Amino acid sequence: MIILRPWHYGDVNDLPTLASNRKIWDQVRDVFPHPYTRKNAEEWVFLQQGKKPATNFAIEVDGRLAGGIGLLLKEDIYRCSAEIGYWIGEPYWGRGIATEAIRLLVDAAWREFPQLVRIYAEVFPSNPASCRALEKNGFHLEGIRKNAVIKNGVIGDDMVWVKLRI
Repeated sequence: MIILRPWHYGDVNDLPTLASNRKIWDQVRDVFPHPYTRKNAEEWVFLQQGKKPATNFAIEVDGRLAGGIGLLLKEDIYRCSAEIGYWIGEPYWGRGIATEAIRLLVDAAWREFPQLVRIYAEVFPSNPASCRALEKNGFHLEGIRKNAVIKNGVIGDDMVWVKLRI
C-alpha cells in the first residue's frame, strides 16, 4: 500500500540510505544533496515540521519510507501553477510507486489548492520512467527546452510535462 504522509523524525534513519544514490541524483536538481548525509536528512525533516499548508511528503510503501514527493506553488503571475517533483529509492523502482504517488499528490493538490489550473514537471530526457509515470497520470508533453539545463557539467535539454485542471 502506497501512502503520502508528512515527514517525521523517524525518517532520518532511512532517508540517507535511500537518497544517497548517484542514479537518483543524476535525475534531480543539484540542490538535492549528494552524497545525502544524516545531517541533510535531519535538516530536511526539521524544515518540513509544521509547514502549513504541507506541500512535501514522504512516500511510504507497506510501512517503509520509499521516496519523496512535493509541490512547489508558484507566485505572482504564475500563482495558478505548481511544479511537482519526486524521487523513488532504487529498491522500489519498477513497481508503479511513482505513478501512484503522482496520482495521490495531484488529486490532493486539486482539492487543497482551488486556484491551481496547471501542474507541471520538468524531466530530463534520460529519465523515461518518470515520463511514463506522468503520462499515466494524464500529463502531456508540452515542450522540450533545448540547452535549458546543466547537470554534471553538461548542458542539455529538459522536457516539460503538464496536466491542466479540466
